[in-house]
Amino acid sequence: MLAALTLCGCDDRRIDSMLDTLRQAFRTFFDSVKPDALLLKGLTPGVSTLEQVRAQMGKPETERVFDDGSRRLEYPRGPQGLKTYMVDIGPNARLVAITQVLTAQSFAKVRIGMSQDEVRRLLGKPGQVAAYRLKQETVWSWKWLEGGVTPEAYFNVHFGPDGQVTTTSRSDVMRGH
Repeated sequence: MLAALTLCGCDDRRIDSMLDTLRQAFRTFFDSVKPDALLLKGLTPGVSTLEQVRAQMGKPETERVFDDGSRRLEYPRGPQGLKTYMVDIGPNARLVAITQVLTAQSFAKVRIGMSQDEVRRLLGKPGQVAAYRLKQETVWSWKWLEGGVTPEAYFNVHFGPDGQVTTTSRSDVMRGH
């Protein structure tokens, strides 16, 4: 690959820039799929700093900064992952809490009339988004570890044309179809 880049007349700075981009892409991918034990290793509420969280967990999918200076970082786990971590950082830039939000308790907080932004703040990035034009409905879905007979399931949030929650539902993860 380097030989091809060199033959194309790229100078050293452009090659270094391209390699840095490639390294960052690999790191981002690895951070999204590394085991939870490695992802959370050594992070302690009240002790760990924002920079330590970023060094350990990588770049968040979303970072929200609040008026008091506190932050919430969102870490979905891999493509169609079964966990999403919300990392709360206090105004003093120290770790407050790490919460896995793809749970029945979090899903129970979704209410009719909530906006898409409110749902996103609560559950993180959906694994799937489907638009149904004839029904004038958009459905966001998260795969999660439900337990029971089928360990994995989808939690679905249905939004009307106004972007407000109209209902929620559950569906099976179809295997081998």
